[in-house]
Amino acid sequence: MAGPVVLVVDDSPTIRKIVEITLKRQGVQVVTAPSGVIALAAIANTPPQLILLDIMLPKVNGYQICQIIRRNPEYKHIPVVMLSGKDGVFDKVRGKLVGATEYITKPFEPRDLLRVVRKYVQFDAEPGGTRHGAVPIGAGRVG
Repeated sequence: MAGPVVLVVDDSPTIRKIVEITLKRQGVQVVTAPSGVIALAAIANTPPQLILLDIMLPKVNGYQICQIIRRNPEYKHIPVVMLSGKDGVFDKVRGKLVGATEYITKPFEPRDLLRVVRKYVQFDAEPGGTRHGAVPIGAGRVG
């Protein structure tokens, strides 16, 4: 049987790929989207158990997407973890106000990502132990 589904929404192909590789090693099915509009279509096609949502997206930002998800009775129960390069109190409060479940600041380590994902999704332990903690996710991303 297939593993849980996690939707990763980020306009950075590098972030999407690193998160995808990290989670797939845990047996998680990963659906990726480069924008909020594509993310909404992905949620309708394959409802995920968790959404990892970047705040800075083209056209429709992560805050707006989170609000849309929370207003939909079919999807409002899905945990949404906001991802951002901003770590200010205002940004975190704004995330909570629109319904975000949690907030992760980029760059972050794969082990930190896995710790947060494990709060909301059950998946298998990583084969061979944790060996991916040395590469920070999002390092070098601007915005």
